[in-house]
Amino acid sequence: MKTCSCLQAGRAATFACLFSGLAAGAAPAHAALGDTAPAETPQASTPANAQTLAGGAARVTSYVDAGGTHFNEYIATRNGQIFAYTWQGPTPPDLDALLGRYAADWHSGATALHAAGRDSLHAARVDTPTVVVESGGQMRSYIGRAWLPAALPAGITEGDLQ
Repeated sequence: MKTCSCLQAGRAATFACLFSGLAAGAAPAHAALGDTAPAETPQASTPANAQTLAGGAARVTSYVDAGGTHFNEYIATRNGQIFAYTWQGPTPPDLDALLGRYAADWHSGATALHAAGRDSLHAARVDTPTVVVESGGQMRSYIGRAWLPAALPAGITEGDLQ
C-alpha cells in the first residue's frame, strides 16, 4: 500500500479543483484555437472591439462573455486562423472548448507538470510543442492566455499576447 504526505494529497486536491473549475467556466467563443475565426462576432454581453498588431499581421477582437470575463481573440490576417486567446475576469474559461483539438495536448502537459510536482496552487504554465497555456488567479479573479507557438504570425511574439 502506498501512502502519501499531506502535501501530496493537498496538491492532488488542488489539481483536481483547478481542472474542474476550468472545465466548468463559460466558453468564450464559438471557435477554438487553430480554427478559422467566425465571420461575425461571438455572442457577448458587450459589443466587440478590434485592433491590429504588427502592421496588420493580426487582428485582436475583444469582448466580454456572459460571466463577465474579458477575452482577447488573436486572429492571423493572412489565413483567418485563431492563434491565441487571453482572458481576465471573475470566471475561468472552459479550456477544453477554448483549446479545441489541442485540449488533449494541454491535459497531457498538465498531468506531466503535476506528476513532476511543478504545479502550484494559483498559477500554472503548460508548455507543449503544439500549445502553451498559462493560467492562474484566485476565486473571482482569473487570468490567462493560450497560444499556438507555430501559428504566431511574423512579427508577433508571446509578449504581444496581453
